Amino acid sequence: MARRILPTVAMIACLAWIGFAIWAVAQGPMRRSRNRDWQGAGRGEVPSWEVDPKFIKDTFTFVRIRYDNHPYRRGYGWATDFRDSELNFSLRLQQLTTLKVNPEPIVLQLNDPRLFDYPFIYIIEPGALMFHEDEVKALRNYLLRGGFLLVDDFWGDDEYENFYQEIKRVFPDREPQEVPLEHEIFHCVYDLKEKPQLPSIHAAWQGRQSGVFWEYRPGSDTSIPHYRAIYDDAGRIMVFICHNTDLGDGWEREGEDPWYFEEFSVKKAYPMGINIVTYAMTH
Repeated sequence: MARRILPTVAMIACLAWIGFAIWAVAQGPMRRSRNRDWQGAGRGEVPSWEVDPKFIKDTFTFVRIRYDNHPYRRGYGWATDFRDSELNFSLRLQQLTTLKVNPEPIVLQLNDPRLFDYPFIYIIEPGALMFHEDEVKALRNYLLRGGFLLVDDFWGDDEYENFYQEIKRVFPDREPQEVPLEHEIFHCVYDLKEKPQLPSIHAAWQGRQSGVFWEYRPGSDTSIPHYRAIYDDAGRIMVFICHNTDLGDGWEREGEDPWYFEEFSVKKAYPMGINIVTYAMTH
């Protein structure tokens, strides 16, 4: 594992006192770029910034994991919300904290030897995910050596069961545990009063009529967001699992609707995301 970036929480949160909601609404949402080039060429309308090449390894880089789906399960897979989600999130992280952030997110597979150069990785839509055996070993190694995995955007019992079975191959002896609201990950920069639930933008639009702001899955109660974790032997969260919620859409879709931006991106998606990255980078 490359040297972990370890700024203090106070340093990271230097802009939090301004009040994120006031700042973000005044700045306005990013216009939607809809950039789908996974090779990393092009940013749509998301601005870039300079990073000193001498310190490139000391910057935070958003790493999305590319994986295979089970052939018999439905699911959109690793590229959901790609790549506006991480472009927008990296920009907001750079603007709102003192972390040095790489403007260019990257995509890796778990068996890529470069994985160990990055302390934070992201898996989205794991409801149909399938790990290959070399990926199981690589992920276990990565996490036990100090890496952090954020899992996001899957709904209902069937999708959770698929991810559960796959992550149990990585850690047969460790059980995902519900993270209490009192845990520092909900308070380390932004003091969240509840566990945030993010619907997709389309579910949110429907919710304005129905009052139901979560995504429906037959046979499952998806009204309650679950934040679960797998811990290492020292009590550090290695895997943070966001179930029945969709942080990625809150980042990706911020420029499509001012109401969605203010209600979900500003109040929920970015504060939760910044808290998660802050925890990952300081533990």
